[in-house]
Amino acid sequence: MTFANPLPGWAIVLVIVAAALVAWLAYRHVPISTRRRHALSTLRLVTLLWLIFCLMRPVTRASEDTRDAIVPILVDASRSMGLADADGRRRIDVARSLVERQLLPAIAPRFHAELLRFGENVSAAEPATLSATDRRTGLGRALQAVRDRYRGRPVAGIVLVSDGGDNGEVDALAAAATGAPIYALGIGPKASPRDREVVSVTAAESVLSDTVTDLAVSAVSHGYGTAPIELRLLENGRAIDVRRVAPAADGVPVSQTFRVSPNRDVPTVYTVEVPAAGDEIVAENNARSVLVPAAAHPRRVLFVEGAPGFEHSFLRRAWAGDRGLEVDAVVRKGRDDSGADTFYVQAARSRADALTGGFPKTRPALFDYDVVVLANVDADMLSSDRLELTRAFVAERGGGLLVLGARAFQRQGFRDTALEDVVPLELSDRGGGLQQVAISPGMNRVALTRAGEDHPLMQLAATPEDNQKRWASVPPLAAVSPLGGPRRGASVLAVTGGPGGVPRALVAVQRYGEGRSMVFTGEAFWRWRMMLPSADPSYDRFWRQAVRWLGQGSPDMVSLQAPVAAGPGDVPVVIDARNPSFAPERDATVDLRITGPAGRVETARAQSDASHPGRYRANVHATQAGVYRVAAEARVGTSTLGSATSAVLVGGVDPEMTDPRLNEDTLTRVARASGGQLLTAGDEVTLVDRLRTGAPAAALAVRSDLWHTGWSFAIIALLLAAEWLLRRSWGLR
Repeated sequence: MTFANPLPGWAIVLVIVAAALVAWLAYRHVPISTRRRHALSTLRLVTLLWLIFCLMRPVTRASEDTRDAIVPILVDASRSMGLADADGRRRIDVARSLVERQLLPAIAPRFHAELLRFGENVSAAEPATLSATDRRTGLGRALQAVRDRYRGRPVAGIVLVSDGGDNGEVDALAAAATGAPIYALGIGPKASPRDREVVSVTAAESVLSDTVTDLAVSAVSHGYGTAPIELRLLENGRAIDVRRVAPAADGVPVSQTFRVSPNRDVPTVYTVEVPAAGDEIVAENNARSVLVPAAAHPRRVLFVEGAPGFEHSFLRRAWAGDRGLEVDAVVRKGRDDSGADTFYVQAARSRADALTGGFPKTRPALFDYDVVVLANVDADMLSSDRLELTRAFVAERGGGLLVLGARAFQRQGFRDTALEDVVPLELSDRGGGLQQVAISPGMNRVALTRAGEDHPLMQLAATPEDNQKRWASVPPLAAVSPLGGPRRGASVLAVTGGPGGVPRALVAVQRYGEGRSMVFTGEAFWRWRMMLPSADPSYDRFWRQAVRWLGQGSPDMVSLQAPVAAGPGDVPVVIDARNPSFAPERDATVDLRITGPAGRVETARAQSDASHPGRYRANVHATQAGVYRVAAEARVGTSTLGSATSAVLVGGVDPEMTDPRLNEDTLTRVARASGGQLLTAGDEVTLVDRLRTGAPAAALAVRSDLWHTGWSFAIIALLLAAEWLLRRSWGLR
């Protein structure tokens, strides 16, 4: 027996003393003999103590029989269980035989066994009706469903029969840790007998001005030795490339990179497929698709130059040839008769008025751009308010900042201003160069660092070897501004040789707040254009990539986030709405227009996310494979804040058939997280003993309240009646 509302020992003593005091005081001044006073006080004390005993709720276990404990048998019914690779039998047939011949006969006589199937959902089943038909394996959701199904009831343990696949949205480890012990039985072979699989296809982040995108492909072959794997690349279903790659050994992945030029105006689907052999165990994993979205709207660039120079005309010409950029230029010409700066402005008419003073004065005017370029702009040209505004442009709006030109770094440039921490390099040269860089390319020559070799901004050619040759052929600069080392978190992508062979940082980048920043310390880099062959694209390509990379993460007033790829079902979509100052817009109305693969158009309204001001959420109901185009428009009252578009590829990969081998690692981690164990062949006979160790703890959950009976009420009634009868017989009221 235990108590549902137990009291500590000191409290019990205190309550007994208080009850005795109350009982004694009740008859202290009553004019009766001492013997009768003691009798009535004792009855009153016993009554009070019985009431206290009942209020503590004494309980006891209802039964010692372990048949009160439930053992759910959870069988994987997803499509991967239909593979016939278990000694020639289908996995689901092996699981059915295991349940019928071993698990149920052993468990049912001692526990309350219930058979459940799971995949996309969980439902009761009979052994004869088990089939491998569900499209995916939601193991985490299944464990949550079992926990909710038997909440408040004793569960001795869960028997999980599965091949270890898990492609659901719920974390299986977290779900396992909050439930009963799981005893997992793996079904299927650990190694694929004969199978070729496209493991991954990813589209790299592209900053190339000609919209070239790299597709990284990985494939693997099991059971075919070192026979070449044929990789076919399709663009919107049309074959455009074929490669044959031999693996180093059986089961060793091969990797290839395809360089493609997608249509910048519409989303493009690229598919990599491996022809299926007649003896492959599964053909569904022989192809994988990826969606390359349409190009975003042109990025707006504010180019501010502190004085006319060659750099202005060459940079403007390079950026003007890029359809993905829209450039507004401001050049400080000199001073008028009153001593005020005068500027030459080339900008769109709607933005030109804000630039007449050389730089925008307000957040909406500056935040209308994605990138700001400060060329030969010294700190004196911009007021402290505008410097702070520029810092906020990078840190809060998520824009990009490029600083270049000797005048920007003279007299330590922007040191002790709001922009000091935004610049990726220390603005003083106390360190005397880059102490950690071993390369020294020669006086004013250019060499890439290890970080620069891989950074998209520095890619001038298709292969690493050709890229190194391109940079080695770049003419030397006239000079370099001697800045310090990189700030914490910044990366130096290229260096040049200073006096005495000391390497100096030439190109450095960093993330700052929500945005990006870059510094270029070289002088007279127009030589790269003039001294290279006219057909050499290195100069234009580098500067276009620099600005594109800086503006790549810059959000719009209305931005739409959707997964590039998803499976059939509800696809989550997130919309962020901001006002012209880029503060979250809490009171927006956000409408979606969804166009399915067959051209069917649906509309939906996004709902506000209370936990994120300015954020709105909706679901796209994707029932068939293909590309879904989503357009969002945000309004406040009758005013339109802006719009955004995105595309989602549904069904580009079959997650259920990805690496269909028995995944013992998943089963082991899930079992351990729950306090259970992965069982191997032969361990089924000990399963009942393992469950029995958990059964007493489970059975304790079935309790009987001793006070909640007629006997407890009868005892109280008898005690009160005895006291009343004695009082009446002794002449008391």
